[in-house]
Amino acid sequence: MFRPITEVAHDLGVATENLEPYGRDKAKVRLAALGEAAEARAPGKLILVSAITPTPAGEGKTTTSIGLAQGLSRIGKRSALALRQPSMGPVFGRKGGATGGGASKVEPSNTINLQFTGDFHAITAAHNLLAAAIDNGLHFGSLDLDPRRVSWKRALDMNDRSLRRVVIGLGGPGQGVPRETGFDITAASEVMAILCLADSPADLRARLERILIGFAKGGRPVLAGETGVVGSMAAILSEALMPNLVQTTESTPAFIHGGPFANIAHGCNSVLATRMALAHADFAVTEAGFAFDLGGEKFFDLKCRSAGLNPAAIVLVATVRALKMHGGSALASLQESDPGAVERGLVNLAAHLDAAAHFGKPIVVAVNRFANDTDEETAVVVRYCASRGVACAPADVFGAGGAGAIELAERVVEAASAPETAFQPLYPLDWSPERKIERIAQSMYGAAGVMIAPAAAAQLKKATALGYASLPICMAKTQDSLSDNPKLRGRPTGFTLTVRDVEIAAGAGFLVALTGDIVRMPGLPERPAALGIDVDQDGRVVGLK
Repeated sequence: MFRPITEVAHDLGVATENLEPYGRDKAKVRLAALGEAAEARAPGKLILVSAITPTPAGEGKTTTSIGLAQGLSRIGKRSALALRQPSMGPVFGRKGGATGGGASKVEPSNTINLQFTGDFHAITAAHNLLAAAIDNGLHFGSLDLDPRRVSWKRALDMNDRSLRRVVIGLGGPGQGVPRETGFDITAASEVMAILCLADSPADLRARLERILIGFAKGGRPVLAGETGVVGSMAAILSEALMPNLVQTTESTPAFIHGGPFANIAHGCNSVLATRMALAHADFAVTEAGFAFDLGGEKFFDLKCRSAGLNPAAIVLVATVRALKMHGGSALASLQESDPGAVERGLVNLAAHLDAAAHFGKPIVVAVNRFANDTDEETAVVVRYCASRGVACAPADVFGAGGAGAIELAERVVEAASAPETAFQPLYPLDWSPERKIERIAQSMYGAAGVMIAPAAAAQLKKATALGYASLPICMAKTQDSLSDNPKLRGRPTGFTLTVRDVEIAAGAGFLVALTGDIVRMPGLPERPAALGIDVDQDGRVVGLK
């Protein structure tokens, strides 16, 4: 049984009047807690956890983040987590839950993986209210908007490929204006990005107003503010804007809030949750989705740039399993000892170390150990890091929790104790969008060049004409490779990154460059995880991994 959340909040320094409990094991934290903490103490140091390119099963980045925070607590450091909350799409799809594992989990894990405090539902509702207002305006002719040029879709927190393209308004007179549209998964909704980047209720409202929903027949851009429902959207999101407080298996405080994917969105938890962790702890451990080429870059160039954050250190999670995959081992043989494949796979770790170095922060490699890893295989990684002068620590966070991350925690504290360096984004905002895309592709992915498809070029020209050229870039790219081809493992070279389309996320404050076959509504696999989840006779959820 875990501690009452009121006790966790008290130990963290969150006043009772700033806590809104959802039962005994989770709570919302009022934004007033930020101001009170700022008066009481200096903010802590921000630690970003990222990773190398993962196998399809994932490499335990969230588990490592949780274990690291627990390890910091064990060595006497006041720590807190700031993590994304899971989307039910992957929970019922291929990946399963996203609350860590073994002795390094956030609890109540089943509740967090499912409906939690209702934030995703609120984001979905706000998104769809705007969509309903758009079609209502088209129906009554009260909105100056071309039905053929509406860019705002609908949203659902579920993997459902059949909803990617749909036709609405059928059935004859009175049923609305027939037109083609589609659904995005809630994690890819611009409302999700807005909530995660907003730093106050006023900022949330202003960002919602700026959402570009389409164009009038004369070509004029139409913003969400013209629908008249932004106030209602803000009302739906008013509670969802407050970060959620839970705890780990070792009672380390964890702020779980927001959940954009990193392959199709910006991949970071909310700014407000991160600030809550910084305000109340000496070390705030956060993560960015997938590998550094995706989540890590976006963490710096989108989240940190927008919120004025400046991490003290970067942790790159590597696993023997992933390195063997990048070294050429077949997926079926990843459980077998193969130091040679680990050695060959180090090219992928090298690529991510080189990418992270662009941001000028100390780097620590965490070797997340699995039960089948051998000491010889782990030693290959440790020796390589030593040859590059990079701190490295094996960690058994799944099996031993915080006790298995003590060495890692000590390395992180040492790295974060270095003199603070100035925030260093990858590119300045006054560069053209094309130049920004090229910079990301070459510096983060190792591309030889970039090909902008005609549709994308037209969108970039439109974005420039509308005054959006100074926005940063959010790349939508496969998580399975450094390139835009998911089949290319290791460290691909000589490839050309193709940008097939561009979307304007004016409310979130970035341009989305779409590459490869990335879609904003995933599909379920042939055997989805939903087939193994149930409720037992005592009312407990079982089978959720």
